[in-house]
Amino acid sequence: MLAISYDGIHFEKLNLTVIYPTLKEELIGGCEDPRIVKVNDTYYMTYTAYDGKTARLALARSKDFIHWEKLGIVFPEWSWCKSGAILPVKINGKYITYFGDSNIWIAYSDDMIHWVTSGDWVVLKPRLGYFDSKLVEPGPPPILIDAGILLIYNGANENNRYSVGWVLFSKEDPTKVIARAEVPILEPEYGWETRGQVPNVTFATALIILDNKWYLYYGAADTYIGLAIANISLNVIQP
Repeated sequence: MLAISYDGIHFEKLNLTVIYPTLKEELIGGCEDPRIVKVNDTYYMTYTAYDGKTARLALARSKDFIHWEKLGIVFPEWSWCKSGAILPVKINGKYITYFGDSNIWIAYSDDMIHWVTSGDWVVLKPRLGYFDSKLVEPGPPPILIDAGILLIYNGANENNRYSVGWVLFSKEDPTKVIARAEVPILEPEYGWETRGQVPNVTFATALIILDNKWYLYYGAADTYIGLAIANISLNVIQP
């Protein structure tokens, strides 16, 4: 579904579905967890195609945010793959995406359409005793700042409690971790985050930066959409 807003806070939901199941990999489970970036004059959306048994990372593109062309499954050779977060700025001549929902892997592309990865290219793992002790999964598309590549990610602990953290990768080597949050920046707190279809979930998927305010949109208990706002002053390098 598509909703529009003039301030990032108040939205009008339109009676318009822009992505819906058409591929065989989507027909039972649907299309989930979109992340969108703009490169030149084209929007690219990664999303999870789910057939009821297997999750697969899929890709679509659009010129107007309404009409989307599906480009298919990104890594058809993977038996399970989801949650792609693309950096819309080339690093060392390549576009990169962080993806995965147990560990986080990295993939590279010349054209934003064809991606190369390996099961050995793990860049972030869960940590015993932390909020992300069971799994890590990319959140919104990463952003390029002076200090490196900032990725906000989702982590779950052994009690399946989902919280949001961050990790900073090197601009020179996007597989190298420079710094990582020790405590979450967002976690289940309110009733609509702790109770729902899947309890105790805050799951970030979108980020907008406007006038030094960061608008972080997240799923709450797999039932609602939440918004967290922070005043952060960082030099974001635009594509």
